Amino acid sequence: MHNNYIYILWTFADLSLLLVGFTFWGKNGIIAIIASNIVMMNIFVLKGMVLFGLDATGGNVLYASIFLGTDIISEYYGKKEARKAVFIGFYISLFFLIASRFILVYKPAPWDLFHGAMNQLFTPVWRITAASMAAYILSQNFDVVSYDWLKKKFPKHMWIRNNGSTWVSQIIDTAVFCTLAFAGVYETKIISEIILSTYILKIIVAAIDTPFIYMTKFIVRKRPSLAGNTN
Repeated sequence: MHNNYIYILWTFADLSLLLVGFTFWGKNGIIAIIASNIVMMNIFVLKGMVLFGLDATGGNVLYASIFLGTDIISEYYGKKEARKAVFIGFYISLFFLIASRFILVYKPAPWDLFHGAMNQLFTPVWRITAASMAAYILSQNFDVVSYDWLKKKFPKHMWIRNNGSTWVSQIIDTAVFCTLAFAGVYETKIISEIILSTYILKIIVAAIDTPFIYMTKFIVRKRPSLAGNTN
């Protein structure tokens, strides 16, 4: 039960911090959170845990909240700006991949205490980051396009476009990432279980984030300057 409580608390904390970024810095605040989440999730995904009886990794909440970020940008700034945010996130992921490789090839000083730990932590990151990049660019672009389409079809129902675009995009993301990241590392049965459990947990975050996207309406009413041109 301990992990379950932490998961729910962390979900609310991460989504709340996303709203804080939007409140103070608008689109730029969202992009900053997306970028930081991408870097952290590629590290936190290495931690395995059990949540609600399901095998999970530490990157679930961070990655799922990115979808809320791009949905908020789509809602108030339009599809073009949302896609720009997606590619900025992709660039940050690439930057992290390159930086993590460079830091390991330095010859450690005799007094260095952490090279071994960093080597253990960052060595598998290149594959995980590459898998994350592929899953990210495919799923996020689909999410942006589907959100825009659903916004035109259901202009008065934000919960439909928020959840509908995320549910389908998360299937793409989870399947692509787990296959590329863990094929050959774990048995197919374990990978399938990770895909299912990860998807379920991300859907939980998607359900929790629905009130948060509605909160942005209140924020925009208080600060109309935050709403951009969505044409």
